[in-house]
Amino acid sequence: MPSDAVRITRALLSVSDKTGLVEFARALAGHGVALLSTGGTHRALREAGLAVIEVSDVTGFPEMMDGRVKTLHPAIHGGLLAVRANPEHQAAMAAHGIGPIDLLVVNLYPFEATIAQDCTDAEAIENIDVGGPAMIRGAAKNHADVAVVTDVADYPALLAELDGREGTLSSVTRRRLAAKAFARTAAYDAAIANWLAARAGEPETAPFRAFGGTLAQGLRYGENPHQAAAFYRSPGKARAGVATVRQLQGKELSYNNLNDTDAAYECVAEFDPSSAAAVAIIKHANPCGVATGTTLAEAYERALACDPSSAFGGIVALNRTLDADSARRIVEIFTEVIIAPDATPEAVAIVAAKKNLRLLLAGSLPDPRGAGETVRTLSGGLLVQGRDNAVVDDMALRVVTKRAPTERELADLLFAFRVAKHVKSNAIVYARDGATVGIGAGQMSRVDSSRIAAWKAAEAAARGGATESLAKGAVVASDAFFPFADGLIAAAEAGATAVIQPGGSMRDDEVVRAADEAGLAMVFTGHRHFRH
Repeated sequence: MPSDAVRITRALLSVSDKTGLVEFARALAGHGVALLSTGGTHRALREAGLAVIEVSDVTGFPEMMDGRVKTLHPAIHGGLLAVRANPEHQAAMAAHGIGPIDLLVVNLYPFEATIAQDCTDAEAIENIDVGGPAMIRGAAKNHADVAVVTDVADYPALLAELDGREGTLSSVTRRRLAAKAFARTAAYDAAIANWLAARAGEPETAPFRAFGGTLAQGLRYGENPHQAAAFYRSPGKARAGVATVRQLQGKELSYNNLNDTDAAYECVAEFDPSSAAAVAIIKHANPCGVATGTTLAEAYERALACDPSSAFGGIVALNRTLDADSARRIVEIFTEVIIAPDATPEAVAIVAAKKNLRLLLAGSLPDPRGAGETVRTLSGGLLVQGRDNAVVDDMALRVVTKRAPTERELADLLFAFRVAKHVKSNAIVYARDGATVGIGAGQMSRVDSSRIAAWKAAEAAARGGATESLAKGAVVASDAFFPFADGLIAAAEAGATAVIQPGGSMRDDEVVRAADEAGLAMVFTGHRHFRH
């Protein structure tokens, strides 16, 4: 037997998910492994005709308190934690009649699945596993002598190794399983901690924070080919979007696809599907065209007209069920991803002609007002904040210029500010009649973003054969205040007639005077939408 091998002679099985349990236990028994078990697991194995010892027969105590207390006993934890090469440990085991446990097989009470559905607090709390994590941690700590399995997906590989190594497991396997076990309990505890914190109203400044997730997809690489990457799904009720999609067709989603698709779907969700059809086209996590319309096909045409060059190879998000007319238009140019709440069979068939085009159906739209958090890594730490769930419809708008916006201008101002929320700062959005006509994104200077948006509007007009820039008669949204009047003056010079911005600059009076001199209407929202 190799020096690093551990022979498996006694195993404890206590599982909530009983998938493959009987077959796995029968294979262990075939290797001469003695089986211990608890509660429902013991019952399932016994009914399958397997020889299995109930844990209560080992501890001398029955399960009690509705099963809350069953494995928390030295006869169990001593068997998991005892170092086999330590004479004192061996003497303690002999003195107290504790038998070694070489293999622990545990999957936990389904807390994450419980809170992902509608449940009472009592139901959630009853699904918090205590004994399972305690055993898992003990076995994983002592992985030099014990193997621990927390995932039914590991059953086949473990059995294959037992078959190939004469009933033993290597140190490499035990260490890998231990690492997975600690990650599993960490993610489990994170789900519990965050669920309780949400109910306690605990702020983002809590002294300890825990984050965890379950692997949803291993990715070919990250933002660049030399970066490894994966997508993890958070516990609890999933926000509609990339975590809930069904992929009907197309190539495997990449890191950049997922990031851009998330940005696209969050943007289009700002537009109530009962009020208008809406389409957002995204490239590198920035909108390059957003529009509303009476139909999705009309909204797509208007969104595409804003910047068709940037839309090539982009992500298209829709706020209604993808229909045949919109599908036909979208597939006319190269598109990476289409995401929508649903799709008609005819639309699915049309998209199917483009075998590499990814079609994602999310089931519903995310709530723009929904609570949540965003997390970003820094060197040596994390930045955590509540998600930007401010919606312009809920803001107390304040007209600050001599001229108030017209009804049409106000509708476009609200539209443009919704879009600006999803454009990287510094963000300037020109819009007219429910469609973007120019977007300036991600510039270090706000005046540069304003000039780029105006230039984009002029380019769009030239492509359409118009003699005037589409900025003429449009409105402008800024994600943050104008620190100087120059950005606003650039908008006025491009032909804009109204402006929406948060306000709050020490030079607001100067900016308001410039707007009045140019005859612009301007409203303050009191809310900033920085996005980095």
